[in-house]
Amino acid sequence: QVQLVESGGGSVQAGGSLRLSCTVSVVWYGYMAWFRQAPGKEREGVAAIRGGGDTAYYADSVKGRFTISQLSARTLYLRMDSLKPEDTAMYYCAILAGRPPPYEARYWGQGTQVTVSS
Repeated sequence: QVQLVESGGGSVQAGGSLRLSCTVSVVWYGYMAWFRQAPGKEREGVAAIRGGGDTAYYADSVKGRFTISQLSARTLYLRMDSLKPEDTAMYYCAILAGRPPPYEARYWGQGTQVTVSS
């Protein structure tokens, strides 16, 4: 059974930074991604990376502020800088079914909350 566990969420003021981490129970060399879901909104893919870390994808809303990276085939990061109140959401790590777009997830983590205050 594939399990993904996120950590690193929290509360921060606008302009601040956070780094989210995701640990996967299996070695995965395919595409992985971070999604987020704000209250009352649909879940959206914000960043994805191909196993090996040589190709990354970003939503326009986070491009230039967020950086996705891998420490290993089982550990994924999302560095978030210049955070804005609109970045407030539950953030989820996921294993993708294939190359994005679309961001189609096969497995999900339980999520970690990020709250940005103005």
